[in-house]
Amino acid sequence: MRVVFAGTPHTAVPALDALLASRHEVAAVLTRPDAPAGRGRRLGPSPVARRAAAAGLELLRPARPRDPQFLDRLRQIAPDCCPMVAYGALIPQAALDIPRHGWVNLHFSVLPAWRGAAPVQHAILHGDDVTGATTFRVVAELDAGPVYGVLTEPVRPDDTTGALLDRLARSGAGLLAGTVDGIEAGTLQALPQPAEGVSFAPKITPDDARVDWKLPGHAVDRLVRACTPQPGAWTELDGARLKLGPVSLAGPEDAPALRSLGPGEVLAGRREVFVGTGSRPVRLGEVQAEGKRRMAAADWARGLRAGGPVRFG
Repeated sequence: MRVVFAGTPHTAVPALDALLASRHEVAAVLTRPDAPAGRGRRLGPSPVARRAAAAGLELLRPARPRDPQFLDRLRQIAPDCCPMVAYGALIPQAALDIPRHGWVNLHFSVLPAWRGAAPVQHAILHGDDVTGATTFRVVAELDAGPVYGVLTEPVRPDDTTGALLDRLARSGAGLLAGTVDGIEAGTLQALPQPAEGVSFAPKITPDDARVDWKLPGHAVDRLVRACTPQPGAWTELDGARLKLGPVSLAGPEDAPALRSLGPGEVLAGRREVFVGTGSRPVRLGEVQAEGKRRMAAADWARGLRAGGPVRFG
């Protein structure tokens, strides 16, 4: 089939690669416009745009996918199907109607669970044991279209959003390419999603990523892992933000002094730094103070001012 692929972040690149390696013709790639990135916040192309340019593909980067110029160009290309992964904008009905086999989305959850922008983050945040990926036909309602295929993936106890997304991006790429194969062959039928079990995964903001040390230790652990790498979990010390890498729960073998730590109270040793929560303390991994590089928590703790207890806000 002749396809136009839509995607933006690095998690969409494996799917584009899978389609390029398939028997289908990738006629063009739709991605979001250049955006600020990196510490310098300089405008730059999306990861999908860079991969498409390297492959010599036509790039479509409308400010909005309802722009008449984009819609006219899509009609001229006349794709049979538009597979997509994390494009980052809603597709208007005028665009949905152009390919005869519609738009097929790869979504990183087992639908109807975790419809929305941040399915992997919410799966980790809520302690799911299993997640997965789903291919479905795009309709006007958010992530509610009929399903073509599903795969599942265990959520590991130490998974961050970045690590889990990387695994799902690789396995999901094969699912999406196989779905396009099945649509072309007429061997796949899209089935309606179950009416029960619907949950939503809105974008997690930096405000959402602030650690509440009164929460139980396992909830702090999940929040930090869910926000790694983006938007980045953080806490406050002396009015300044301190970014946090993944933490781990203190065990029974750790120092007896940990039992008296209050929520947010810091206990720094030579090799480890613990913070009290609403239940079990957690052991800090890497931290990053404002304007500083990331470093091991024990190295950071050596720079704390002497005297007096330290407590995160």
